[in-house]
Amino acid sequence: MVLGIPRKLFFGYVAIALFMAGDGFELTFLSTYLVDLGYTQVDAALVFTVYGLVAAISAWTSGVLAEMFGARRAMLTGGFLWITLQVLFLTVGLGSGSLPLILVLYGARAAAYPLFIYAFVVLIAQSVRRERLASAMGWYWAAYSVGIGVLGTYLPSVLIPMVGENGTLWLALPFVAAGVLVCLTLVPRNVGAAPLAGSLDRRARLRELARGATILGENRQILLAAVVRVICNLTLFGFPVVMPLYLTGQSSDGQEWFDVTEWMRLWGVMFAVTIFTNVIWGRLGDRFGWMRQMRWYGCVGCAVATLAFLYVPQVFGPDMGAMVVAAVLLGIAVSAFVPMGAIFPALAPEHRGAAISAHNLAAGMSTFLGPAIAAVLLPSLGVTGVCWAYAGLYLVGAVLTLFIHPPQPGVVPERRPVEAAAAPAPARELVSR
Repeated sequence: MVLGIPRKLFFGYVAIALFMAGDGFELTFLSTYLVDLGYTQVDAALVFTVYGLVAAISAWTSGVLAEMFGARRAMLTGGFLWITLQVLFLTVGLGSGSLPLILVLYGARAAAYPLFIYAFVVLIAQSVRRERLASAMGWYWAAYSVGIGVLGTYLPSVLIPMVGENGTLWLALPFVAAGVLVCLTLVPRNVGAAPLAGSLDRRARLRELARGATILGENRQILLAAVVRVICNLTLFGFPVVMPLYLTGQSSDGQEWFDVTEWMRLWGVMFAVTIFTNVIWGRLGDRFGWMRQMRWYGCVGCAVATLAFLYVPQVFGPDMGAMVVAAVLLGIAVSAFVPMGAIFPALAPEHRGAAISAHNLAAGMSTFLGPAIAAVLLPSLGVTGVCWAYAGLYLVGAVLTLFIHPPQPGVVPERRPVEAAAAPAPARELVSR
């Protein structure tokens, strides 16, 4: 390994960054583009809601599919599926003027990206020794943020003035295709390590997948953790729906403080911050405790940052510097949830695979619920109501963390040196944050 990056998987990280750059191209401007095409704000929110629902199901199943059929094969399947459905979405979907057709095609494309990125997580987990797994996963999230948050945000902000929204959507294809090509030619099929569930046959793995849902009813701690997991990324997937409308004056309670490209660069700042804070919060959580960090800096911090996005432009007007401060605050706060990936298996060590599946399901539901809240509240309460709903749910999450008690570093007494050396290191980031 070099700086924590497994040498044999180096190009896998490159593939993730390229793929997520293309996948994230439309995230910050698709809602305003759909409104410009004649759809309502609620229609735009509904498009993202359907996308999130399909992504939730795909995230839940992707790990098991990667283990059953091979991680690299799952990645390639997801990549080719994304390219095919993107072409259909741009030609048949947007070209038809039919909202149902857009919902079907864009929603179907949502099944592709979790299959690509979470299958690579499985390949990492199969390939890296446990004592080095956290470092390997830290670089995974760095590659993810570089792709979706930096390249996937800043490049469209430059391209839209040159080629327009539709042209920019087409230019997402070369990035995804490049990621798939890197995967096809340079990512190994395997690196000689046994799969996480190598001792299980396919039926056993499918039962473990199903347990990823039933464990929510069997284990109250897992259920509470899943609720917090859903809450923690609400703004991450809800703000790209409502903030472009609010900050550009397309919502009833917004004003034309900024243009779309300025908003995109602002969102890119938030993701750029998370590249570094993901690593910092991971180390701090391991030293001082996961739950306190997520309670105060994650939940409460996100509540404050959410309302800052709402009220800073009202107070300071079109002041990009003030909005950058709000974006930095949100980036710091949302990355404080990094330990969440370790909490689920820690709460159910006897059913670790099911706990990870439950985490992935909750992570996907966040992709769904963020836009769904916007779709429900926008007509009556506007963006103001949506932001207050997000902030209120973050505070609910802070309260729920008081009732979740996983064994965690910085809180439980340290074991004797011999026992500590024999115990496996916690898999802090086995799954999507």
